Amino acid sequence: MSGPKRLVVGISGASCANLAIRLLQAMRGQEGWETDLVTTDGARRTLEHELHLAPGELEALATRIHDVRNIGATIASGTYRTEGMVVIPCSMKTVAGIAHGYSENLLLRAADVTLKERRKLVLLARETPLSVIHLQNMLTLATMGVVIMPPVLTSYHGPASVGDMEDHLVGKVMAEFGMEYEKFRRWKG
Repeated sequence: MSGPKRLVVGISGASCANLAIRLLQAMRGQEGWETDLVTTDGARRTLEHELHLAPGELEALATRIHDVRNIGATIASGTYRTEGMVVIPCSMKTVAGIAHGYSENLLLRAADVTLKERRKLVLLARETPLSVIHLQNMLTLATMGVVIMPPVLTSYHGPASVGDMEDHLVGKVMAEFGMEYEKFRRWKG
């Protein structure tokens, strides 16, 4: 693909929307990369509740913004070249929609396109505890090659703050797409 690489970033209505903000902020520092952002209505409610974002703050972090109701947007077509998609956080409703091809909105359609074009799809599946239905849906997706990456916090890298733990997760997501993030500390043994 000539020109900048594109990553589709979906935000669905699960807690930990702060991870999406951190990812978008980190992506701004990645030379040669652009982001296409789509958020569900549930995500907007979560962002407002958890982060108290002013209108336009989220959108300012992305290269392009897409309305979740616009099924005719570029990211709904396989001819729009991307490196893949991440849904961060990914609600169990969204996991179920993707697993069963229920593309009722642009986020779900973009994920469906990512799968059919055999591009990388990473889901930060956010729920606890997990029910058998959740696990079955994630297994269905994993057998299709989807990366299921629950936002599990780690301590082996010596985090001094919650922000350090969030940066570690963001670094893991970016690594899935071949990017390095300066705030991500790899295990050195």
